[in-house]
Amino acid sequence: MIRTANTALVTGANKGLGLETSRQLAQQGFLVLMGCRNAAKGKAAAKELRKEGLPVEFLQLDVTKPEQIRTAAAYIKKRFEKLDILVNNAGISIDDDSSLNSAETVSPRVLRRTFDTNFFGLVEITQKLLPLIKKSNSGRIVNVASIMGSLMIHSKEGGLSYKPFAYDASKTAVNAFTIHLAASLSGTKIKVNSAHPGWVRTDMGGPLAPLSPVDGVKTAVWLATLGPDGPTGKFFHREEEVPW
Repeated sequence: MIRTANTALVTGANKGLGLETSRQLAQQGFLVLMGCRNAAKGKAAAKELRKEGLPVEFLQLDVTKPEQIRTAAAYIKKRFEKLDILVNNAGISIDDDSSLNSAETVSPRVLRRTFDTNFFGLVEITQKLLPLIKKSNSGRIVNVASIMGSLMIHSKEGGLSYKPFAYDASKTAVNAFTIHLAASLSGTKIKVNSAHPGWVRTDMGGPLAPLSPVDGVKTAVWLATLGPDGPTGKFFHREEEVPW
């Protein structure tokens, strides 16, 4: 058992934002558990960061599989007794309509699959790990959301024109969870916030996105390492608050 390590878990960590978040937290001295659903890709990603001299480990974790969530939580409890940082990064975007707005056509299958990963899995793993986060002296929970989930921005005249409904709605739900969980944990040392990475060059963001993953993870890493006077129950891009 390692009682002194500062530990972090990043979900969806084998590529893109998750990989870079793992890298930057490990560079700050955290032992990072890289939660990945694909074992081969996850082990390869962890090996890549270890070659850079960084303290990371692969952890088998598909957030849509309750048995893997239970196993991961049991492993962290046995190995470390606590968890200092949880970055809920795992997410998908699979809206099956190429138009700008899929609200009229999105299928129940796509809605359920999107919410299973982006929302239900996020809530379940957070709840399962919360007893371990409560044992940390400075527990931090970061939910990677998106400006696409902002109801205020979508509802403004001239706001966002691209509206993939399943993805957007799932991120709106994530933001609601952030607000509610932060309120539930008020009075504790735990801070819970949502992060908007920006439009980033990842498999999801595509090659035309203006931001690199190095820049895209800055918000999540900042929120994961907030000091005791930092905010909670808020939505940020970099250090600027985003409207819900």
